[in-house]
Amino acid sequence: MALVVICGQPCSGKSIAAVTLAEALKESETKQNVRIIDEASFHLDRNQNYVNMPAEKNLRGKLRSDVDRSVSRGDIVIVDSLNSIKGYRYELWCIARAAGIRYCVVYCDVDEAHCRQWNKERSDRGEDGYDDGIFEDLVRRFEKPERRNRWDSPLFELYPSREVIDKSSSVILEAVTYLTKTVDSKTQDVRILQPSIATQAARFSEANSLYELDRATQEIINAIVEQQSLGGAISRVTLGNELPPIEISRPIGLPELRRLRRTFVKLMGQSSLSGPPLPTDAESAKRRFVDYLNREFGGNNA
Repeated sequence: MALVVICGQPCSGKSIAAVTLAEALKESETKQNVRIIDEASFHLDRNQNYVNMPAEKNLRGKLRSDVDRSVSRGDIVIVDSLNSIKGYRYELWCIARAAGIRYCVVYCDVDEAHCRQWNKERSDRGEDGYDDGIFEDLVRRFEKPERRNRWDSPLFELYPSREVIDKSSSVILEAVTYLTKTVDSKTQDVRILQPSIATQAARFSEANSLYELDRATQEIINAIVEQQSLGGAISRVTLGNELPPIEISRPIGLPELRRLRRTFVKLMGQSSLSGPPLPTDAESAKRRFVDYLNREFGGNNA
């Protein structure tokens, strides 16, 4: 398992580097499984992703969440995005450390003039390019990786404007060796990150919150199904003195309840990336789910 962060200016050849490295890894002696996580998987064009800071923050949250889910599957994960903010690369490094896996950064070092030219050529071909204002803003805010930073190390540097990047490129081969080399007590040149007490505690807390959320929402669904099964039309499901009732105007089947539950859990996970954390106790989780159901049923009843 490993996490590879592709980094570089807009239109600097990052996607070519990601695909090339993935192919080289798949064809290596170890026949690695590789997954590329990129912006295109979210079906947004380049300009929508970076039109303003909230949109950019939302994109980074989606990428980070996908990386967090993927690093535990045993594959090498390649993050193909700008990854231009050092604080964000640090967050990705923390995910790798929490998972106890290898980590490296591949930097496409291209001067601004070439990036600007390639962006124009891409737009001229009718492909998805950056608007001029967004391109200039991204170039201005780019934070170059530095190998002395632990979240930028080891750092493999490519120069797509000077040389053709293919599976035989020396830097690609070096990265493949680093990511696939067998590690034993004598290995000195490969570093596998070790989880700290803080990252382990954070993982435990998140897992505990998800467990509480899963259990609490299932109890609410069980209560709705049970009260509907008693016979007769009901307009209110009562859940005890501590929780508000759920108002309904029609029978709610189990498939619909399960769909609403899955959507709620997904929304809670996404909102916790940039908003309030997941509830850590059953009562808070139940109250949020009840509020969500009342909004949904209210909208359906309107």
